[in-house]
Amino acid sequence: MSISTYAELKTAIANFLARDDLTDQIPNFIQLAEARMSRELETREQEKRATATLTSGDEFIALPTDMREIREVKLNTNPNRVLTYHSPNSLDSTYPSTSSGVPQGFSIIGKEMNFRPIPDSSYTVELVYIGGLASISDVSTPTLFLRSPDLYLYGALAEAYAYLLDEQRAAQYDQKFTRGIEEVRRDEGRAHYGSGSLRMQSIYSRQGN
Repeated sequence: MSISTYAELKTAIANFLARDDLTDQIPNFIQLAEARMSRELETREQEKRATATLTSGDEFIALPTDMREIREVKLNTNPNRVLTYHSPNSLDSTYPSTSSGVPQGFSIIGKEMNFRPIPDSSYTVELVYIGGLASISDVSTPTLFLRSPDLYLYGALAEAYAYLLDEQRAAQYDQKFTRGIEEVRRDEGRAHYGSGSLRMQSIYSRQGN
């Protein structure tokens, strides 16, 4: 049985469940599985770039709404300037709030990024970050689904059997789903770094400020 489209995925889930009374619930099972994948995976598909303009005298900009983890923040000056992450307390201690100039550091406060020194002019800032996975639909087919349709199938079935209070089958498919997530992680690691042991880490853990 081919599973290469959203419709085929829903059909496959229904066939595995061998029930015809859960049709309206199947999209919810898929959505729940996607939510877990989005939290636990860091695929190339989730790596994104965004730019924003820093305004003179304003030290804050809004974060991308789907941001989960920051990889890099830089000013598109000549040459480019990579900014250093600080905790909010460290940023205040290192760069007093009254200072202005070319930003050198940043922090995260709620849904905003805080830059110091306070920009003394307009600057273009570029963010490289990990965002959420795109959701599968009739008009959207994520690359992850094309490469790993079994991941979506097992994740949705785990959610379906949890909904049906069938703990044994829920655990069975959750185990398959968890193994699939680990396999995707290894595959993504090889794609980024070959056979080496280098690991990607959050900017928050790489920089100890």
